[in-house]
Amino acid sequence: MNSTTDERFVVVATGLAFEARIAAGPHVRCVAGGMDAQRLAAGLEREIAQGAAAVMSFGIAGGLAPDVVAGTPVIPGRVIGDDGDHPCDERWVAALREAMPDARAGDIASVDAPLVDVDAKRALHARTQALAVDTESHIAARIARAHALPFAVFRVVADPVGHALPAAVSAALGAGGRVDVVRVIRAFATNPADWLRLPQTAIDSGLAFGALLRGRRRLGLRLGLDARALLLDVP
Repeated sequence: MNSTTDERFVVVATGLAFEARIAAGPHVRCVAGGMDAQRLAAGLEREIAQGAAAVMSFGIAGGLAPDVVAGTPVIPGRVIGDDGDHPCDERWVAALREAMPDARAGDIASVDAPLVDVDAKRALHARTQALAVDTESHIAARIARAHALPFAVFRVVADPVGHALPAAVSAALGAGGRVDVVRVIRAFATNPADWLRLPQTAIDSGLAFGALLRGRRRLGLRLGLDARALLLDVP
């Protein structure tokens, strides 16, 4: 018996629970890793075992290129990780870029921990020439490749390369990508200077999440993936 598109779906890898809520839909299931690589990988494997036909990395990212501002959508053709390069599915990328002609095309870097320091972001850009950086795409790409599934990335830049993030950002995430308010308060108490960075971070984040919402609407029910790709018997 052939599967139908109602039985097959896209699984999305995010860091934040809020990103997952934006991406979720009738043909989309989400796994929010919350900076826990093992949790993210296990969740993706579970969804693939339940019938996921494609994998997308979705959410906000840090800017690396000097001309990439907050709110810039990025649709890369390749993910650059410490474990090597991961190409995205060419047909899916083409469909995403057609739906989002204002998105930047280029590579995205993916690392295990957020880069909150300006110098660290500039160093990564010098090494990779990537437009942006996240912490989930290399994990999602590796799992998609292991299962021979289409893979793509849709990210929006939240913090441009010249904007340092408060240390509280790294401490904020709890299980499942939810913000842990107690951790945030403790982090700001430990690093009072971070309060000075908070207004700019809030502005950048607002621009990024607004663009992420608009992009999600434009990508449609299956996040730009051709419905035929959700069928088991169509390569």
